[in-house]
Amino acid sequence: MKKRVALYPGTFDPLTNGHLDIIGRAVKLYDKLVLGVALNSSKGPLFSFEERVEMARELAESVAGDTEIEVLPFEGLLMHFAEEVGANSIIRGLRAVSDFEYEFQMVGMNQRLNPDIETVFLMADPRHQAIASRLVKEIAKLDGDVTPFVPPLVKKRLLEKFA
Repeated sequence: MKKRVALYPGTFDPLTNGHLDIIGRAVKLYDKLVLGVALNSSKGPLFSFEERVEMARELAESVAGDTEIEVLPFEGLLMHFAEEVGANSIIRGLRAVSDFEYEFQMVGMNQRLNPDIETVFLMADPRHQAIASRLVKEIAKLDGDVTPFVPPLVKKRLLEKFA
């Protein structure tokens, strides 16, 4: 039987409890999950590429269960990276209807690039639907409490960035 390999891509700047929720549910469905940490300088990340990869590696272990998780940095076309890591699925988390509109367009393009790689949407747990990395950074920058939104490691790193 062919190994079920999924790719969960993102900038993860920073990785939130919402991301961990999606990872925790994805590992129940696949034999291997690749977290693809994207180099996306157009988003103006707070954390360096290396810092985001390091945090993802540390945090992924906490939700892996029996599933192999590999954290890899990537840049370039997502579909090329998915092919490179042998993914047969791309995992995307959805929080709201606005996410769906953007993701719907991406699925159409990705299907044209490689119809053998399916996109699987996982709905965010209702407790995490409002969490967005952009908002978490804003709260931390303005000295708000990010405890409900991020793991302790990320909170510590955010506080260091804005100290």
